[in-house]
Amino acid sequence: MSADPKATEFRNRLAEEKSPYLLQHAGNPVAWFPWGDAAFERARHENKAIFLSIGYSTCHWCHVMAHESFENEETAEIMNREFVNIKVDREERPDVDRVYMTFVQATTGGGGWPMSVWLTPDLKPFVGGTYFPPVDRHGQPGFRKVLERIAAAWKQDREKIAEQGSRIVAALAEAQTGGSESTQQLDAGILETAYRQLARTYDAHEGGFGSAPKFPRPVILNFLLRIYANPNFDQAMRAHALEMHLFTLRKMAHGGMHDHLGGGFSRYSVDAFWHVPHFEKMLYDQAQLAVAYLDAFQITRDPYFETVARDILDYVRRDMTSPEGGFFSAEDADSLVAHGSAAHAEGAFYVWTKSEIDELLGGAAELFCYTYGVHEEGNAPSGADPHGEFRGKNILIQRHDAAQAAEQFHQPMSEIESILELARAKLRERRAQRPRPHLDDKIITAWNGLMISAFARAAQILDDTDYLNAAERAASFVRDQLFDSARGVLVRNFREGRSAIDGFADDYAFVIQGLLDLYEASFDVAWLKFATELQTTQDRLFLDPEQGGYFAGTEKDASILLRMKEDNDGAEPAASSVAALNLLRLAQLRNERVLEGEGRKTVAAFARQIAHFPSALPQMLVALDYSLATPKQIVIAGAHGASDTRALLREVHRNFFPRKIVMLADGGEAQHYLGDKIEALAAMTPLQGEATAYVCENFTCRAPVTDVSALREILSERADPSAAHGGN
Repeated sequence: MSADPKATEFRNRLAEEKSPYLLQHAGNPVAWFPWGDAAFERARHENKAIFLSIGYSTCHWCHVMAHESFENEETAEIMNREFVNIKVDREERPDVDRVYMTFVQATTGGGGWPMSVWLTPDLKPFVGGTYFPPVDRHGQPGFRKVLERIAAAWKQDREKIAEQGSRIVAALAEAQTGGSESTQQLDAGILETAYRQLARTYDAHEGGFGSAPKFPRPVILNFLLRIYANPNFDQAMRAHALEMHLFTLRKMAHGGMHDHLGGGFSRYSVDAFWHVPHFEKMLYDQAQLAVAYLDAFQITRDPYFETVARDILDYVRRDMTSPEGGFFSAEDADSLVAHGSAAHAEGAFYVWTKSEIDELLGGAAELFCYTYGVHEEGNAPSGADPHGEFRGKNILIQRHDAAQAAEQFHQPMSEIESILELARAKLRERRAQRPRPHLDDKIITAWNGLMISAFARAAQILDDTDYLNAAERAASFVRDQLFDSARGVLVRNFREGRSAIDGFADDYAFVIQGLLDLYEASFDVAWLKFATELQTTQDRLFLDPEQGGYFAGTEKDASILLRMKEDNDGAEPAASSVAALNLLRLAQLRNERVLEGEGRKTVAAFARQIAHFPSALPQMLVALDYSLATPKQIVIAGAHGASDTRALLREVHRNFFPRKIVMLADGGEAQHYLGDKIEALAAMTPLQGEATAYVCENFTCRAPVTDVSALREILSERADPSAAHGGN
């Protein structure tokens, strides 16, 4: 979708914005305002209701509603006459989105984007929904009809509507401040309850949880591995948790949601088979899924999981990384159907006809079509293509593996793999000649934090310095471009310069997590110092000192009616969930009981939600699991980068130990910085000139070892064996 406001005769106030989403609407005949005082003042002065439309630049249904309604001059005439119209990019202003999404979900039972909400001039919502068709369709009223009805109601009874808006906001505020009291003790029993809730919704045939549409929701996968790694749980329960994790990852990677040619994953699958995706690719999905596949590889040593993890990471490095090292936000679901065409279609960049594949691959086409489920009539399953967009088209989905293909075609497996690799390269080269989907090149602070974590973890687990370089470049970009050093605060995003929007709690929490992971991968103490500084700022700006937990935003913006705490780990984890684990990890690294207490209080702040429906907060349960045991400290004393030091670290990273911290005692700045708080660290030195491993609890350590096999023996006593899955 074009973001050029000059492409039409119209030009509204959004043309002065930097957000790709707002720029996409700058050529609408609708007299859009960005969120801000100018719009609010106009509504108050003219005593008009506000129409608020919230979306993001890679949202398919946002594009549909824009084409059908916002680009229509007759519809725009109604909007401009009756309302003050505001357009918001939810990725820039998650605080605005969160308030009105809460209203829409509470009053309609659902939510999503585009979000459509009507507000009083003092910003109180009174009607809400999501996508509206241009005319009555499938039981939904047409958008023009809705506009006319709301406009008439506002003129006739605006005082009653305003009063209703006030009551709604008061009710939402009361729900937000309902307290965290719970008689349920937060112990391992809560973890087991959450596991059983998830197990009941698990799809044992296709992987994932629930039915269509299916979302990856990596926070669930994180939690399941904590169940697996907890030796206090029943072995059958642990094995089943691991099975759910691994099977889901395999099914997703085989599915059409996975880009088999270019790498990475789409947002979700519209069907239960992971086959037909909603084709947009979001950075936060790539980051979290990469970690899930890395964890699976670390546990199983199955090279398939390594391959998928690298496929995600290499896609991000190639297609979603700025020249300066920051990571872009997303790629669109839609693209032009051909160069020179004005028509857009969802998935146009990704789908294939069989004739295209036959022509391009020649003799290899039969093998490729067998492997990736390609059919003459197209391969979208029944019910997954209600609008017929994929009729005669194929979404690549791995139906057979190389071993099955080798048996079917009577060829050695190595030969099959070579043929398929060459075939994918040919298709990838041809696909590159198509119009690419729109790239949202906003660099969002929070999502960069998640991606830094993924690259840092990959550097550890795969022992790959290229991934470490990617993490360090992104962290440097955050520090140099997304951190206002004069004020000591993060900003939300960067595009053509630093945003004027200050960061939110998730920006701080996700970046701190990324910096902690980067410290443990690089042992550069500068990242640990930066994380500590940001944690102090996060506490000052967002912490609820009475109830615990973190508000999403500060108190500064009077246009935000509700100061909310996110209490659900969804497509992205809640800021408090990530912050709780950050605090517990920092407490270990800095040996500070105060930080540990803050981490525990953050978990306890959500006791009511956890007790009521624990599987809604799986990432918070990861923090709870960490808090219920004594974490291990693994200290490697040796020269930074030396071969014997790296050998010991490789052995550490072969093991899945979610309740641990790793430190390097190299006699340098990092050891002195940490030694200020951890007296025992000063005594951890190489033995007889060789790199030495110290495995400790509360810095009470086992006898140090210099030999990799001796370290392996110590770690095996603490590892979580799973012979059936090849665990270490």
